[in-house]
Amino acid sequence: AEGTGVLLNNEMDDFTASPGVPNLFGLIQGEANAVAPGKKMLSSMASTIAWRATPEGEEAIAIGGRGGSRIPTHVAQVLLNVMVDGDSLAEALGRPRLHHQWLPDQIEIEPDTFSPETRAELERRGHLIQPAIQSARVFAIHRLPDGRIETAGDPRGPNGAAVVEPER
Repeated sequence: AEGTGVLLNNEMDDFTASPGVPNLFGLIQGEANAVAPGKKMLSSMASTIAWRATPEGEEAIAIGGRGGSRIPTHVAQVLLNVMVDGDSLAEALGRPRLHHQWLPDQIEIEPDTFSPETRAELERRGHLIQPAIQSARVFAIHRLPDGRIETAGDPRGPNGAAVVEPER
């Protein structure tokens, strides 16, 4: 809100005004998430801090995103790309992603997420696979075991990330 220092968002969309009807992100909610006094809304926020000790030193990552119900799945995928597969942040953020949120019962995929063989096998097993129409925008800062810091913004949209060294 101009001049107030207050940042407004659409958090009310995390309640449901119409149980059983998809919201902006296709998430179908029930009566438990209806608007009512004193209630807290369902939220997909997934701000995450993870760390581990390695033989080279301690590694840590702070990661989060914006993008409704896709946030948890996309944050988890980027986190695993870095901490398990050893990707740099830029590589991890650039990988294709998938999303499934129970209802609707479908797997949303970005181009090149699955090989043709994997996709065919999933479809043979009855999975409905749809092209992703939205993606969460994930951002992260990563302290490498040697103490260096890397940051990256999601290449799927406007992004920016930088490390600012304090004056000594």
